[in-house]
Amino acid sequence: MLLCLALAGSMLAACGTDSVQNASGQVGTNQGAAEVPRTGGNAQEGPQGEQTFKDDLGHEIQISGQPERVFAPYLEDSLLKLGIKPVAQWSNGNLGHSYLQEELQDVPKLDFSGGAPSSEVLLSYNPDLIILHTSNYAGDGVYENYSKIAPTYVFNNAAGDVEKSLETLGQLVGKTEEAKQALASYHQKVGEAKAAIEKKAAGKKVAVIRFAAKGVSVMGGNYLCGYVLNQHLGIEMTKLTENENSLNLSLEILPELDADYIFVINAYGQGTDRMKEMTESSIWKGIPAVQQGHVYEVNDEYWLGSGLIAYEKIIDDTVKLMAE
Repeated sequence: MLLCLALAGSMLAACGTDSVQNASGQVGTNQGAAEVPRTGGNAQEGPQGEQTFKDDLGHEIQISGQPERVFAPYLEDSLLKLGIKPVAQWSNGNLGHSYLQEELQDVPKLDFSGGAPSSEVLLSYNPDLIILHTSNYAGDGVYENYSKIAPTYVFNNAAGDVEKSLETLGQLVGKTEEAKQALASYHQKVGEAKAAIEKKAAGKKVAVIRFAAKGVSVMGGNYLCGYVLNQHLGIEMTKLTENENSLNLSLEILPELDADYIFVINAYGQGTDRMKEMTESSIWKGIPAVQQGHVYEVNDEYWLGSGLIAYEKIIDDTVKLMAE
């Protein structure tokens, strides 16, 4: 009888172990945050237990529970989409993302114009999760210092694929459902915009010209607003950038600009002189899009932004200017 009871107890213990593993997922075996979602179920309830993630640089971090004090400079757009306010926001001098300031007006700014803030400064905000949107922020000992404060996740380049970055953020902060809903809403908006543009401006080409302090360039279809126009809305870009992420633009090249619509960006107000010089030239005035009145200056902040809030504003502008 004692032997039977012992065997039964062993079998129940083994079954209990299997049940725990199946319910909690394969904790500690994540090969990448984008590949292994949190297993906490309902996002409102928060993740259960400790999760292990590997960032783009190969660092493994452990997150226990649902982070409440997140520091993710330059990812404020995506955080807000997930319903999260960071403990501090990125800024260049005293200028943060202007298109987000209504939501971030009570969030203190940290100046990145001279590089990442010191660990002493960051420590005063007591973050429980740090997320760096580019590997450039992690150099010069920054990662080592920040990771002593809180788990620190580093993207190689979060702006390269905003949708994937949002999914990863959702997993890190226990907001997977919010991320799914935000992406579904965005995809619906894209579909509606594509239909409107196809109806009014099918086959039209666009060029996005960025005037900046260091020069003038035509933006291609692989990043920021160009990515939204080309990859999401399906609008063809000028042939000048068909094999380029961007191309330096001069008066000599300007006659080759084959675009039915031109969107002009004065980057952070620093390209005014260059814009005036080019747009007042006879060459510029001879471009068909200019003669047809299809040149529009657009908002530099969100047209150079990287997040779904910025992308949605870009789509609204594009539909208004091309399809209404």
